[in-house]
Amino acid sequence: MEEKGKKQKQIKIVVSGPYAAGKTQFINTVSEIQTVQTEAKTTKRGEKEKKDHTTVAMDFGKIQIDDEHVLYLFGTPGQSRFDFMWDILGKGMVGLVVLVDSTDPSTFHEARKIINFFESRYPSPFVVGCNKQDLEGAWGPEDIRIALDLDEDVKVIPLVSLDKESVKNVLLELLEEIAKHI
Repeated sequence: MEEKGKKQKQIKIVVSGPYAAGKTQFINTVSEIQTVQTEAKTTKRGEKEKKDHTTVAMDFGKIQIDDEHVLYLFGTPGQSRFDFMWDILGKGMVGLVVLVDSTDPSTFHEARKIINFFESRYPSPFVVGCNKQDLEGAWGPEDIRIALDLDEDVKVIPLVSLDKESVKNVLLELLEEIAKHI
């Protein structure tokens, strides 16, 4: 509960990445509220083979960090046909998590495109979460760094979006980066 006269600091984090990288699951895993989801049945060839539903506008979750700070997580759609939402969700963000499906290198080019988009329009600290590290054939974080052509100072973090501690670790790494820029 908020004390009278004490305003909470709202921290807006955007979670983005290619289709089926695990953005919705990432937010579901840590959100303290029922995640707001805008899902639709997957109908496109090549997409419906990966999963039944897809985010068409955004996912939304919330984490109360302490009495003063609340973290709002906004998940973007992964398909470029919904990229107009990237612009809407990017406004006011203070940090970005870019998720990559470590088992699907065919999506790395799309991940780089998403990084370029946010760096050019809404420059802010970001980290890369290398999701699905628990699966066979997952690329390691350093290989993904090279594939995405990322600077050495960008944190590229192993992740299993089904595991709360793993997701929290990615968010803590991002909050450290944000704190460096305040």
